[in-house]
This record gives sequence, structure tokens and C-alpha cells, in this order.
Amino acid sequence: MKPISKEKIAEYVEQNIPEFHRNRIEKLKKLKLKAVLKRKNPYLFKVKHITTAGDFIKTILEAHLSSQEETLFGGFLEGLAIYICNHVYRGSKSAAEGIDLEFERDSAKYIVSIKSGPNWGNSSQIKKMKENFRKAKRILGTNIASSLNVIAVNGCCYGKDNAPDKGEYLKLCGQRFWAFVSGNENLYTEIIEPLGHKAKEKNDQFLEEYAKVVNKFSLEFMEMFCDQNGAIHWEKVIQFNSGTS
Repeated sequence: MKPISKEKIAEYVEQNIPEFHRNRIEKLKKLKLKAVLKRKNPYLFKVKHITTAGDFIKTILEAHLSSQEETLFGGFLEGLAIYICNHVYRGSKSAAEGIDLEFERDSAKYIVSIKSGPNWGNSSQIKKMKENFRKAKRILGTNIASSLNVIAVNGCCYGKDNAPDKGEYLKLCGQRFWAFVSGNENLYTEIIEPLGHKAKEKNDQFLEEYAKVVNKFSLEFMEMFCDQNGAIHWEKVIQFNSGTS
């Protein structure tokens, strides 16, 4: 075990967090109103009594971007976890299907599937993860020393699960996960500070682009889905989203 310093973590974050911010802005710029509208539930917006084009656009954008950003940032955190584990335990990105990280520690071989938070999947997705664990264990069982026990882990970058033993695998969330890949019980709080590297500057850039998209989409929405008095024509919205033609 080779402990990792805060300086090393900060260096990694400063080099890699700009990509998250760039991707966030680029994906925002590439959005098309019709594409976003087709992915959202128009009935929900009617129930919420949204009456202006601007409010409608902000609501669907926030819902879309929240999901998108969770995915983008999840990818960043996965990379950070692998980097830290590589430094501490010589862990590496796995080539096995559905496995993100593998490393040896305490006479055991760990295979890890990394997710953002604890509520990441439905029953079929969890079943698929278990199948990936079983397959990886079979392959590794023929390639590593027989003295090594292969342990499957679902690592979650945030959240809690106080019953980590799931039978076929361990589910380690939040503090447990970051301690697992680093050997440091406090790492889950220590990584917060470097994550804020130039955050205000990058967020200001994002908000500038966001305002442009809101204005552009609002104009398009009014032209397509508002009547001559400016009221939202909900029937047209529903037809566009859910109609057969």
C-alpha cells in the first residue's frame, strides 16, 4: 500500500475536471428542442400548471441536464477512483465486460463495478451486473494464483448502504467506497475541496450558454406550440410527443 497525497489528488482533478466542464457545455450547445421534448413527459408539465414558454423550456432543460450531468460526472469520479486505486494498490482499468477496476489487496483479488450512487439500476440491470461478476470470476479463476479469493464489489461514489454484503457481491457506498480504493477513511470528504477547482468560472461560462439555449428554445417553442394569443397549445405538445404520426 502506498498512500496518496492530497496534492496528487488535486493535480489529477485540475488536469481532468476541465473535460467535464467542456463536455457539459458542448452537449448543451448540441441540444435540439424537438429531441428534448420527445424524451420528457408532457402530461407532468401540464399537471405542474406551467403557463409560459420560458418556464416550460427551463423545466424540461433542467430535467434533461440533471440526468446528463450525473452521467458525465459519474464518468469523472470513476476515473478518479481508478487513478487513486492505481497509486495506492496498483489497481487498473479492467478489460472484463462490465468491470471497471481490478486490484489485489489483503490476499484477495477485487473486481469492481463503479456507479455514481446507490440507486443506479433496476432489477434487470442488477442481474446483468451479477452475470458480469460471475463471468469475470470464472475467467480470473483460471488466470490467477489459487490462493487469491476473487471478491466482487459494486462501488458507489456517494450515498449509503448499511448492509454491504449482498451475497454474491459487496456494495460499498460513499465513505466505504473511497476508503476501499484508497485505504483512507477520510478521503470521501478530502476530495471535495479540489473538485471546486475553477468551479465558479466554469459555471459562469455554462450559465451564459444556458441562457442562449433558453432564449432560442423559447422562441422555437412559441412558434410551434403557442396560439396567436401566446397560450401553450397543449394538444399540439401531446400530439408531437406521443402521436402516431
